Amino acid sequence: MTRSLLLFLGVAGLGACPPPDDGGTGGGSAGGRAGGRGGAGGATAGGSTSGGAGGGSAAGASGGGTAGGRAGGASGSGGGGTAGGAVMPTPDGGWCGLPGSWVHDDGGYHDVSLPDGGRPSQLQWLQLPAGFCAHTFARVNNVRQIRFAPGGELFAASPSMGTTSGGQSGLNAIVVLADDDRDGLSDGLMTYRANLPATQGLLFHDGGLYFQDLTRIMREPYQPGQRVPVAAAVEVANIVVYFDTGHWPKTLDADEAGNIFVTNGGTQGESCDPSRPFRGGILKLDGTDGGRAVARGLRNAIYLRCHHDGNNRCFANELAQDYSALQGGREKLVPVRDGDDWGYPCCASKDLPYSDTCLMCSAQTEVPSASTPSCQSLSRCSPKCAAVVEEAASFIIGDTPFGLDFIDGQFPAPWDHRVYVAVHGAFGTWQGARVTGVAFDPTTGAPFSGTNLPGVDAGAMVDFLEGWDDGHLMHGRPADVTVSPDGRLFVANDTTGEIFWVAPLQAR
Repeated sequence: MTRSLLLFLGVAGLGACPPPDDGGTGGGSAGGRAGGRGGAGGATAGGSTSGGAGGGSAAGASGGGTAGGRAGGASGSGGGGTAGGAVMPTPDGGWCGLPGSWVHDDGGYHDVSLPDGGRPSQLQWLQLPAGFCAHTFARVNNVRQIRFAPGGELFAASPSMGTTSGGQSGLNAIVVLADDDRDGLSDGLMTYRANLPATQGLLFHDGGLYFQDLTRIMREPYQPGQRVPVAAAVEVANIVVYFDTGHWPKTLDADEAGNIFVTNGGTQGESCDPSRPFRGGILKLDGTDGGRAVARGLRNAIYLRCHHDGNNRCFANELAQDYSALQGGREKLVPVRDGDDWGYPCCASKDLPYSDTCLMCSAQTEVPSASTPSCQSLSRCSPKCAAVVEEAASFIIGDTPFGLDFIDGQFPAPWDHRVYVAVHGAFGTWQGARVTGVAFDPTTGAPFSGTNLPGVDAGAMVDFLEGWDDGHLMHGRPADVTVSPDGRLFVANDTTGEIFWVAPLQAR
């Protein structure tokens, strides 16, 4: 699908600028995505049938048939219980044969029917490549990040502190979604920790669960299979070097050397300071109370993940300056490296100052003749941007790239060896909402160059899942992706609360 390359200022027709949490609030091109559709094709695998519990839809709710018509006996706080005689798929294949699956095979799109005559897949709006299927897993209000625990349970952060995402009725909690009967649906929703209105980042590392509590990073002991806390959480850092109430979410991850990195949001409308103080960027937890600044110049580093493939690389998605498309602004997928400066609020990219950022001329600025025409007309000078790092992967302003994770060999070519990004879409229209994949070099782990700045996908960027931006705002916006231990890609939607998974038809 191609979006026409229409650059709009101030999101015409949407009124005043919304609060700055989203990062993708207009300003950018409405244009741009034409991804090729590859895939493995092949017949639908499996043929398993299952009864049992529906996914949880709210804390304490019982059963309920997330994929339609499936009621289970009570089990814990989230319903559950599997009907007798069900044959479940093995972890390495058969997922696409589950009742309620939405399948794209050589014959086109179709549902896998439900044995009890219940509703078919609720994902018929979703466009996915031939050779893949999708299946509803659960529903968690305002789900902002999902991570798999060492024992295979899916943990989800459900905050209630305001953002511009439109997610409703967050649970103020971290919740657990297990699938013990292996029927592809959550057995129910269990509250793991409550009273957390401002939580997003989750990390399982070195025998502990780390999580965000507004500015604080907390840690508690955690063992595989644990579904309730066994000890009090303790504060390991309090990130107060700079705080923005709109860009409060923080995510964190650990690299292969055990270093933990945390994102920190800056502010829309910051003034350019040539001395480049730390505001929005990446910090490393080093034992000090506030951590150590690693990379700066990011307006809103909204998500961060580390790739454990032997190359010891971490990456973050930045939501760049709103309404800056005509000045060269772009959202970015950036590597996490010590000392990098990504330019905000002075520069859109390497050697590219924001044209309306004009400073008193000094040794810290460009000379007048090298400054933008706007600055020259004011007898001012542009900031220096030669030391700003150039990104490899970029998105148009308004795309709003959120969560990311890595597929190595779990998917068939050409969908293997990609970093998958949940693109949240433009504020108010959801235009551009999708899941896209940027190819990386499996030898080095570095992404190849990819962008949709020309109005269509170019280079290593190809769209994988589409259908959200149908003009009706009915399907929400993808907020996060994470890869399960068995190789499925789970997708979380904060606006509707829906969580579903995608798997290849053929086992890897």
